[in-house]
Amino acid sequence: MTISIEMEAEIVRLCRAEGWPVGTIATQLGVHHDVVERVLGLQPLRDDQRPPLLIEAYKGFIKETLDLYPKLCGTRVFDMIASRGYKGSMRTLSRHLLEVRPMPRREAYLRMDPLIGEQAQIDWAHVGTVDVPGGKRSLWLFVIVLSWSRAQWGEFVFDLTADSLLRSLVRAAEYFGGTCRQWLFDNPKTVVLERFGQATRFHSLLLDTAGKFNVQLRVCGVRKANQKGRVERAIRWWRDRFLAARTIRTIEQGNRELNEFLQTIVLDRPHPTIPSQTVRACFEKEKLAILRLPDTMPAITVPTPVAVDKTAFIRLDTNSYSVPPCFVGQTLTMSACDQTVRVLDSRGLMVAQHKRSWGRRQVIEDPAHRESLLTVKRGARESKGRDRLRVVTPQIDVLVDRWVEAGANIGSVISRTVKLLDTYGPDIFAAAINDVVERGIWDVGAIAQGCEQKRIATGLPVPVAIAFGEGVKDRHVKPHSLESYDDI
Repeated sequence: MTISIEMEAEIVRLCRAEGWPVGTIATQLGVHHDVVERVLGLQPLRDDQRPPLLIEAYKGFIKETLDLYPKLCGTRVFDMIASRGYKGSMRTLSRHLLEVRPMPRREAYLRMDPLIGEQAQIDWAHVGTVDVPGGKRSLWLFVIVLSWSRAQWGEFVFDLTADSLLRSLVRAAEYFGGTCRQWLFDNPKTVVLERFGQATRFHSLLLDTAGKFNVQLRVCGVRKANQKGRVERAIRWWRDRFLAARTIRTIEQGNRELNEFLQTIVLDRPHPTIPSQTVRACFEKEKLAILRLPDTMPAITVPTPVAVDKTAFIRLDTNSYSVPPCFVGQTLTMSACDQTVRVLDSRGLMVAQHKRSWGRRQVIEDPAHRESLLTVKRGARESKGRDRLRVVTPQIDVLVDRWVEAGANIGSVISRTVKLLDTYGPDIFAAAINDVVERGIWDVGAIAQGCEQKRIATGLPVPVAIAFGEGVKDRHVKPHSLESYDDI
């Protein structure tokens, strides 16, 4: 579009004197914005008018480097040419690398059709976190798939240790009624301790378990998850079919719902390569080809030496478990699974047994162990009473802080509080303590009143123990004259 000299002068004046932007000038003068940009000299230059880019001098060096190292990242290339005098930007280099970097060759994969009963593929999937006492724990889903029939089994676990793998493999073998001839894994430290090329050093516990089942251990190539595509696809299917829109609040609830899912939907779905048959029908055929279970199944617990500290506790996974005080300073044997923790002495006799806690920094104490320690150490009654209260409700620490700030006699207050625990029981006592903490008070009388109110609400009688004999001291009562009653 051709415009007059006067119009060009007005465009220049409005831009430089008045500070109008290009769009405003074009709208007010009724011209195209390209005309305004041409008059102001803002139109882009042609390729032959552009100055050479700073990257031009380094294109040959970049090409030689990429020919030797085609996967070298752009930031490393930038550092190399910057040390050689490059003053340009990383954006310019990135655009050039997109044009000259060699395209990777597409890899061709060999399709493998497993024999019946030959292979089972194993993997884990991270599900999320679950609230536990004292914090949170990561929740994992163990999955095993029989490659031929596509039969599957899985369970939720809290840890990925070798002990956890052993428990899951034994339970899977019991579910399938046998094992395939191969177990195919990825390369986690739970399975592979060390690997150099094809030379692999497996975890000793896994080797022992595989030997008892007569199973061969196999691992995928490094970063070759496609080699165990059946279990990878199974995990993806479980995420869409089972985990989607489902909240796992506890591991017990998750495994209960997962077992129902395995018995119904998983086995009754059509086989992916034999649509005319279900997975259940193919699994019944594969049962005839898998290896039989050994006469003696491997134990799901592994004995481990454990030291008893000076407070008569052992430690497992940040938690403390009590043992009789007579074993202080000794080394015992701990046999723990995901359900129980058993402690054995040197003769193999069980000295303590607890339910496994998956919380964080929890104290699991047998009252009998505490009573034994109190019998031995009478001077520790105050602190041990506090420990008894803490086992019932951790909120007692809040009250102790308030008692200290108020200047109360801690020993006396704890003794009175322990009597309330013995009188009303742990359930009523814990509920009363929680109410007192929420109300921001600390008086023991308020705790007693709260216990009594909750006892009345539940309709439970108060157990009153009356001691006779040695517990009651003799008292001599002096008789007084009854003549004084005549004056009344």
